[in-house]
Amino acid sequence: MEIATKYDPSEVERKWYRYWMEKGFFHSEPDEREPYTIVIPPPNVTGVLHMGHMLNNTIQDILIRRARMMGKNACWVPGTDHASIATEAKVVAKLAKEGILKTDLTREQFLEHAWDWTHKHGGLILEQLKKLGASCDWERTCFTMDEKRSESVTKVFIHLYNKGLIYRGVRMINWDPAAKTAVSDEEVNYKEQSGKLYYLRYKIVGEDGYAVIATTRPETILGDTAVCIHPDDPKNAHLKGKKVIVPIANREVPIIEDDYVDIEFGTGCLKVTPAHDVNDYILGEKYGLEILDIFNEDGTLNQLGLQYEGKDRFEVRKQIEKDLEEAGLMEKVEAYENKVGFSERTLVPIEPKLSMQWFLKMGDPAKPALEAVMNDTIQFFPAKFKNTYRHWMENVKDWNISRQLWWGHRIPAYFLPEGGYVVAETQEKALELARKKSGNPNLQLADLRQDEDTLDTWFSSWLWPISVFNGVNEPHNKDIEYYYPTSDLVTAPDIIFFWVARMIMSGYELRQKSCFHKVYFTGLVRDKRGRKMSKSLGNSPEPLDLITNYGADGVRMGLMLSAPAGNDILFDESLCEQGRNFNNKIWNAFRLIKGWKIAEIRQPKSAEIVTRWFDALLSKTIENIDDLFSKYRISEALMEVYKLFWDEFSSWYLETIKPDYQQPIDKKTYKATLDFFDALLRLLHPFMPFITEELWQALEERKEGESIMISPMPTAKKDGKGEKGEGKIADFEQVKEIITNIRAIRMQKNIPNKESLNLQVTGEYNPVYNPVLIKMANLSTVERVREKTPDAISFLVKTTEFAVPLGDNINVEEELEKLEKELKYHREFLESVLMKLNNEKFVSKAPEKVIEMERKKQADAESKIKALEENITALK
Repeated sequence: MEIATKYDPSEVERKWYRYWMEKGFFHSEPDEREPYTIVIPPPNVTGVLHMGHMLNNTIQDILIRRARMMGKNACWVPGTDHASIATEAKVVAKLAKEGILKTDLTREQFLEHAWDWTHKHGGLILEQLKKLGASCDWERTCFTMDEKRSESVTKVFIHLYNKGLIYRGVRMINWDPAAKTAVSDEEVNYKEQSGKLYYLRYKIVGEDGYAVIATTRPETILGDTAVCIHPDDPKNAHLKGKKVIVPIANREVPIIEDDYVDIEFGTGCLKVTPAHDVNDYILGEKYGLEILDIFNEDGTLNQLGLQYEGKDRFEVRKQIEKDLEEAGLMEKVEAYENKVGFSERTLVPIEPKLSMQWFLKMGDPAKPALEAVMNDTIQFFPAKFKNTYRHWMENVKDWNISRQLWWGHRIPAYFLPEGGYVVAETQEKALELARKKSGNPNLQLADLRQDEDTLDTWFSSWLWPISVFNGVNEPHNKDIEYYYPTSDLVTAPDIIFFWVARMIMSGYELRQKSCFHKVYFTGLVRDKRGRKMSKSLGNSPEPLDLITNYGADGVRMGLMLSAPAGNDILFDESLCEQGRNFNNKIWNAFRLIKGWKIAEIRQPKSAEIVTRWFDALLSKTIENIDDLFSKYRISEALMEVYKLFWDEFSSWYLETIKPDYQQPIDKKTYKATLDFFDALLRLLHPFMPFITEELWQALEERKEGESIMISPMPTAKKDGKGEKGEGKIADFEQVKEIITNIRAIRMQKNIPNKESLNLQVTGEYNPVYNPVLIKMANLSTVERVREKTPDAISFLVKTTEFAVPLGDNINVEEELEKLEKELKYHREFLESVLMKLNNEKFVSKAPEKVIEMERKKQADAESKIKALEENITALK
């Protein structure tokens, strides 16, 4: 296979992705192998790729490719989420541009538009993931509103309803006025806001005085039905048993007493608005107060809002402040910081609202799900998220599962003409149940009315690990029995409650076991200044542009270099450049090796030594990589193989074995080099799939249907491990240090590389490595001496002194000045170490290891000082 001069990622990526797809390498069917399963966190069906997706899916692909190469039956299930609120909002906006209002359409007509939109824009994100190299089993692609998933959702709703876990009732819920739907507690983000605290005057009926009440929401006074004081509050005791007049509404309301009131807040008088505050609602129920809902669904005031009817709530707040001032009913206004809940989806302030909704009891389902994480049946990486999870699960509230939307899974509840309802999978079953319940055999389908609401999007997502294998509809099918529980989940910590916790609950509820074994939490992708990426800041790069500029492998590497588990990623485009440079390094190393001529000649001793060293180092690195993957320290695993290739293979191994100009390489060394390169490509493949496939295919002649992605992952050799292997590695580190010191002397003294030098050794030294020293440092001799020559420059490696005689290559005055400076530094350093070691307090309290380290510093410094003093004496 002809290898190009320069690496062209775009051509290579197209070619090999097509090859992998054609050969069916991504597809999995149950067999006798150990399964390794990941389900993709389903992105919004109409979404487009962003940096968070890039990171998350790169990690999933690394894990799935590695598992495949470890001999496991790897199955990565892709899919998309119907995203009720987001998709419906997009369809409504699109229709508005065409002059069509949602209210002008029937439900069926609107859903036709929604499906058209989904078919037109849906799935684009999955196509974009292919550009990244995602090796998903595309034949298994699912959609949360496809037939099987929809059927699953309905069945689970009915199962939970029949079990008594789903109920319907009027509750105070979070209302999103922009989306015009209820949202769950988890979909509300609380933010500190600078607002105002308004002190309003409520006239006491039959008296001249006022009760002064502090509120942050003066527009809601029109829904007030009482004022509450603490029974033991002396400053408000005069109000007991009286009535006051609500400003502007001019409505009399009673003074009630309850110890719920905080005497210290404001004036100790609390306005009670049961329709618009959860705590006021509780008071209202307790004292039988009237409930006045003053808001329309879009956050404007209704007819109970009097002269403010039709105006937005925040516009009314400004106006009512002016009107109260003019009426003399505003005591004062203070600046006030308070937390306001915002809708996660539409970013508008939430309105507490009384509403008839469907709820799922979470208390019982949460118990096994909490236990599974706390006892590590399901492991979190990093483990710090266990506490976050525990806190939420121990304080879990019932889940509001209904949404006032049309796009989504419609609630399978049917209302009877005379009241009451039935829950059923189909209209026919609903009619059968309705006839039984009503005792009316003449009841017709037209008499029943299905609930207009849909289910929360997360109600389908929480079934994902089960529903993608059709495990709800067919609980014992071969796929669910083989692939479930899934192996790893890769997700962001911001959906730990929305999704992770609920999936764990559904697993125990429906299959009595965990839905996955391990959860890897990625961080959030931020820019290099630590800011969250957003279009408005202009700091969010276009992922496909990055792939065009740096290649998919370069981008994957750039992301992983900055992606420690659970910590935010400070993304810098220069890391992608580093990834691209690494691609070029690999490419050029391959071209160098393939450019050598091979001959039946004896293997040089230097090549034999360096081959044994690299073989041991490769085994040691494989062990390290395996250990890091077991701990999900994936970035560190990449750094291990990156350094092995760049620092050790390219800089030391290849340089040592490289034949002289226009000379051939021996066959034994060449074969070992190809074997090392093959192993390195396989170690790199999960991280950088495209370039590794291209070079692996070119490494030797391959058969049709062969691929690096289905070749085995390298394993550590037994003889490369243990003391023997460690010894080779440690010895060679000393050799590298000697060579580095000699090269530094050449640079300092401007001695050309082509000019050979002599090396003198005093002390312990193993001459077996001489061939490597001679080649890599261009030495003519390496000799053991009792004393170095006076004109030699020396250096220490451990406790052994090495010296390079310079002859005419030295300026005595300059060298003496340099050595005196160095001596001064080491004497001062030794003094600081001795101060610590002579300090009884330090020696008695410091750990043994720390003291040992300080003593080692002392010995090293003393050794260096002695060598420097000898050098100075020799030069004088």
